[in-house]
Amino acid sequence: MKAQIIQSFGEPSVFQCKEISKPELKPGHVLIQVKATSVNPIDTKVRAGAVPAVAPEFPAVLHGDVAGLVAAVGEGVTEFKIGDEVFGCAGGFRGTGGALAEFMLADVDLLAHKPKNLTMEEAAALPLVAITAWEALFNRANLVPGQDILIHAATGGVGHIAIQLAKWGGATVYTTASSQEKLEIGTRLGADVTINYREESVHDYVQKYTDGKGFDVVFDTVGGENLDRSFEAAAVHGTVAAIAARSTHDLSSVHAKGLSLHVTFMLLKILNKDMHKHYREILKKVARLVEEEQLRPLVDPNIFTFDEVSKAHEYMESGKAIGKIVLKNNW
Repeated sequence: MKAQIIQSFGEPSVFQCKEISKPELKPGHVLIQVKATSVNPIDTKVRAGAVPAVAPEFPAVLHGDVAGLVAAVGEGVTEFKIGDEVFGCAGGFRGTGGALAEFMLADVDLLAHKPKNLTMEEAAALPLVAITAWEALFNRANLVPGQDILIHAATGGVGHIAIQLAKWGGATVYTTASSQEKLEIGTRLGADVTINYREESVHDYVQKYTDGKGFDVVFDTVGGENLDRSFEAAAVHGTVAAIAARSTHDLSSVHAKGLSLHVTFMLLKILNKDMHKHYREILKKVARLVEEEQLRPLVDPNIFTFDEVSKAHEYMESGKAIGKIVLKNNW
């Protein structure tokens, strides 16, 4: 089969299109005829060698998110049959093959039936970001109806899903962005209040919208210095949920406010097989919400093909994308 592989870590140009062996079917797995994938920040980090502990062996096929058709069913699989449309985040990391290929072997516990009202490209945009947002909001931050939540990066991959999930969960949603266009998208996604962080300081918008008390929950999808801003924006005994915390911080404000800090690293449950079924259950809930029109992926208008994966990674690293960057299989 054709695949985009890397033989070493490096720049986006490191991808090579090669003929490699089709994965062998295993019990509890299905073989997916890949129709589409999407780029996540973790994919660019794996390619660049920034997280070697989670990288697959060379020659490596990257990308976790996948949407496609079940081409073969392994022993013991009862939930899927040949021809089923499926989606999930099912490989591209240590011990697994990724989605940048004609076929991908996937543990059925990392898959769900694709929402009927999404295209393959749209479905491929959802798995990693939807699982991450769900895990952070409901399993870690324990978001409940009536709470005020501040979600950073309205049009980011995780941020745009988090807005919709938090609104569905009954919260009052505040979100930040850097431009009027992105603020308007945040409003369309369901945010009650949008904040241009380039024009308003944390102190100013906390005073303006919470009378200085701070937000019950802050979801930081950005990391770095923004995590410090998240601590500042949280209320006393509030909760900060983060997905990017490989950094050093002064925790004085966390102590002074008695904050709870929760870090979500969704790959942990992909790398640990005994945790896979938990992700399948989240994907099923996500698919149901999509079909009920409570949730929709935001896909950047620039759609790439598998032959253009280097350009897709360059675009991701440019920071210009709005929503998810999707690649469709052109082979």
